[in-house]
Amino acid sequence: MTTLQETIRPSAQSREWKAIVILILLIPALWSPPFLFRFFLFQPFNIPSSSMAPTLVVGDYVFVAKYAYGYGRYSFPFAPSWISGRFRAADPDYGDVVVFRTTKDTSVDYIKRVVGLPGDRIQMRQEQLILNDKPVTRVALKEVFAGSICGGDAGAKVKRWRETLPNGASYVTYDCIDNGYLDNTNVYTVPPGHFFVLGDNRDNSTDSRVMTVMGFVPMDNLVGRAVRIFWSLNEQGEPRFERMGKVW
Repeated sequence: MTTLQETIRPSAQSREWKAIVILILLIPALWSPPFLFRFFLFQPFNIPSSSMAPTLVVGDYVFVAKYAYGYGRYSFPFAPSWISGRFRAADPDYGDVVVFRTTKDTSVDYIKRVVGLPGDRIQMRQEQLILNDKPVTRVALKEVFAGSICGGDAGAKVKRWRETLPNGASYVTYDCIDNGYLDNTNVYTVPPGHFFVLGDNRDNSTDSRVMTVMGFVPMDNLVGRAVRIFWSLNEQGEPRFERMGKVW
């Protein structure tokens, strides 16, 4: 005869057998190529905002190399909170576009560009990035129409700069507003075990300059490095083939 308690809560032996059966059934899936690709090698992300424009825009889909900086707590979904450090750890380099979690909100993935490493002194001065008391090289490019990227008049133009970091990493940034809120900052000294990030759309990016929201990012909060745009759709849902395949 089965008691009410056993009906609600199966015996320990029954639970153990069910766990074993489920594990056996999951083995093929856990070792399947799609699972290995998604959870150990490359994870797809879509871009929901224009904070990284023009490098990444809304509607882009990117592959993020999860192995680039080693594996840690945020490399896998549902990882236990007691995990610390990274297996096969490697630090990002200047100019890397990285996916990470912040200490303020570990439930959300962010994507920005690394511009500061441990010990670096970072400052924005009259819209220009200052790294270790030296202005980062930048060259003015032709202005382009901003559309909705700057959050204002679609017919307005945006300033563009070709910025080059000391290691040779080069990319284009947008400057939507003269003397914007974050165009002049204090000096930030990156602490050990952390890095400093900026969005390429400098006037429309919440990044390490905003200490109360993001600030310095711990190395252990890295998810991976963005390596390629594999798909892109415009506002009408049409493919943007010219953006596909881009790497950096």
